[in-house]
Amino acid sequence: MPYLQINDLRVDVVRKPVRHSRLSVRPPAGEVRIAVPLRTPEATIRALVLQKLPWIRKHQAAFQARPPAPVLQYEPGETHYYQGQGLRLRVHERPGPAQVVVQAGELHLGLPGPATAAQRAQVLARWRRAQLRALVPQLLAKWEPVVGAQAAAWGIKHMKTRWGTCSIRARRIWLNLELSQWPLACLEYVVVHELVHLHERLHNARFWHLLGQAMPEWRTPHHALRHGRLAAAAAEGDVAAPARAAQGPGLATGSGAGA
Repeated sequence: MPYLQINDLRVDVVRKPVRHSRLSVRPPAGEVRIAVPLRTPEATIRALVLQKLPWIRKHQAAFQARPPAPVLQYEPGETHYYQGQGLRLRVHERPGPAQVVVQAGELHLGLPGPATAAQRAQVLARWRRAQLRALVPQLLAKWEPVVGAQAAAWGIKHMKTRWGTCSIRARRIWLNLELSQWPLACLEYVVVHELVHLHERLHNARFWHLLGQAMPEWRTPHHALRHGRLAAAAAEGDVAAPARAAQGPGLATGSGAGA
């Protein structure tokens, strides 16, 4: 990827057919990337980065200060999250197809025989996807009339730096599989956020005004997803996010949940 060296900072540069620039600091190491319109002069890019240098340093320091996320082994006794609740994993061998049940603060994983960590992870991922697939149609039915926009299609996939994204031309919404770990209010916020993008592509004043009209309490889940940490939030009755890209204030963005 093309890059610029600005002082001691390497900045990856992505030229795209867009109208506005977008600066991001990306986890886990704080890599810096800027997406710019195709014909943006190098001097303009350098000026944008230098203008945001204190903001970049702040977010790099925040990423470096975070303890590394625990690597799940899918062993009994581990804590796994579902809808904001920390659940102890219990693994059982039982006849029949694999089954996942939430009961009394525990996540019971029933398997027909011995399974590797990767196989256990796959079963839980399928279960999480199924839970979201059951919830999302209800949320769309609730919020589409409120927002005044209808999605033609929606899907669920794993995304490293976005909670959701929206293809305005296709009127398709994508939601991050990891939202299954968060309280329902956070999933609901991302659904509304993406529906609002069907009215306004950019994160501009009009977008935030429309979002506020549809969901006046949007700031609480927005802040949780953007700044929180899942384990600490669960202990406090709030929510938190895995490390994700931080978007530069004052730089316009395209569609996609800026939660």
